[in-house]
Amino acid sequence: MSAPEAPKLYAPREPIFPRRVSGFFRNMKWVIMAITLGIYYLTPWIRWDRGPELPDQAVLVDLAHRRFFFFWIEIWPHEFYFVAGLLIMAGLGLFLFTSALGRVWCGYTCPQTVWTDLFILVERWIEGDRNARVRLWNAKWSFRKVRLRITKWVVWALIGLATGGAWVFYFTDAPTLFVNLLNGTAHPVAYTTMFVLTATTFIFGGFAREQICIYACPWPRIQAAMMDEDTITIGYRHWRGEPRGKLKKQEQNKQGDCIDCMACVNVCPMGIDIRDGQQMECITCGLCIDACDDMMDKIGKPRGLIDYMALKDEERETSGQTPIPVIKHILRPRTMLYTFLWAAVGFALVFALFIRPDIDMTVSPVRNPSFIVQSDGTIRNVYEIRIRNKHGEERPFEVALIDQVDLAVTVEGTDDNIVLVPADTAKLIRVYVDAAPNTPEASNDRTDFTIWVTDTTNDDRTSENTVFNGRVN
Repeated sequence: MSAPEAPKLYAPREPIFPRRVSGFFRNMKWVIMAITLGIYYLTPWIRWDRGPELPDQAVLVDLAHRRFFFFWIEIWPHEFYFVAGLLIMAGLGLFLFTSALGRVWCGYTCPQTVWTDLFILVERWIEGDRNARVRLWNAKWSFRKVRLRITKWVVWALIGLATGGAWVFYFTDAPTLFVNLLNGTAHPVAYTTMFVLTATTFIFGGFAREQICIYACPWPRIQAAMMDEDTITIGYRHWRGEPRGKLKKQEQNKQGDCIDCMACVNVCPMGIDIRDGQQMECITCGLCIDACDDMMDKIGKPRGLIDYMALKDEERETSGQTPIPVIKHILRPRTMLYTFLWAAVGFALVFALFIRPDIDMTVSPVRNPSFIVQSDGTIRNVYEIRIRNKHGEERPFEVALIDQVDLAVTVEGTDDNIVLVPADTAKLIRVYVDAAPNTPEASNDRTDFTIWVTDTTNDDRTSENTVFNGRVN
C-alpha cells in the first residue's frame, strides 16, 4: 500500500474569467475606480504657488531636500511624527472599517483590486465577455488569438507605464520630469523605477490577480481578528436558498429560492462560491449580490438571497426573528473605540500642525574642547546652531541671551548677532558664549541657560536650553 501523498502548499492557478455584471455595487466600484485612479494619475500635475524659491507642485516628496509638500503644508525631516501619525490613522481606519463592514478596503479601494478591475475591463473590451474569453483560452493558437493577446498585453503595458510614470512624478517637478523622460535626459533612477512599477503592475494586474490577495497579502489572515459576529459582511441566506435546484414550475414550492444558476460564481473575481460560507478569499466586493439580485428579479423572487449581513442576523433570520438594525451592528464598543482612537490621533496631528512655529532651531555644544580660556581669563564656550526659516522669503534672525547678565553671546561673522537665513532653508551658524573672569558662570562646572532666536520681521521667537561649561578652580 503506497503512502498517502503529502498535501501541496501551493495550488497551480486556474484562470478566472469573471462575467460582466451590472448593479448597485458594480456601479459603486466603477465610481470608486474612477476617483482613485483620477487622484493617483492627476495629483502630481496640480500646481500650488509657494513663492519664487519653492516648488510649485501641490503634492511633492522632495527627497533631495528631505521635505514633503502637501498643498499648504510642508513637513521637514524633524517633523516625521506627522507621517507616523498618518500611518497610525491609516491602520486604525483599516481596523475600524474591517470591524464594522468586513473587507471593504479589499473589495473597493485596494490598489490590487482597482488595477485588476481595470485590467479585466480592458480584457473584456478586447476579447469579449466570459464565454468568449473561455473559448479563446481553450482554443488553439491562431492569428486571431495572437492578435487579441498582443493587443491586450500592449494596453496592459501602457497602463503599467502610466502607473510607473505617475509614481515618479510625485518625487520631482512633474512637467520638467516628463520632458526629461521624453528626451532621454532623466536620471537613471526614474527610468529604473518606472520599469519596475510597469512590470509589477503588468504582472500583478494581468496575470497574478487573485493570487496576490490569497498568497502575498497578509490582510486575509489578519482580518479574522478584526471581525466578529456583528461585522457586516457578504453572506448567503441558507434558510431561504436551500435546498437549491433548477427552476421548475411544479417544484417551486418544494425547493429554496436558489436555482443553482452559478451567476454568483461566474462574476466573482476570486473564483469562489459564496454559498459555501465565509472564506478567506472573499474580498466582499458585492458583485455576487448584483448577479443574484438580477437573477431573483428574472424569476420573480425577492432580492437579498446573497446580501451584506452579520452572522448574528443570519442566526436570527434562520430562527424567524427580526434582524438587528444595521446601526446597532456598527455602533458597538469595538468600533467606537477604534473611532475614538482614530479621531484622537487626527486631532493631535491637526493641533500640532497649527501650533508648530514658523522658525525652529537646534543647539549643539562643541565638546572638544568643552571650554576655552582667553588671554584675559574669559571662559568661552562654542555652539553650533541650526536655524530653520520656514517662510517663503529670506528673513533676518537675531541671536540673544535674555536675562543672562553674566554671559555674552557673539555670532561668528556678524557685528550685531543678526543672521540672514534664506527662504525655506536651514542655516548652520557658529556662536560664542563668554563668561567674564570671577563670575559664577566662569567658575562653576555647569550653568544652565537659554539661547533665544528672534525673527526681527515679525518678532516671532524660539528658544533652546543648553549648558555653559565653566572652569572649576
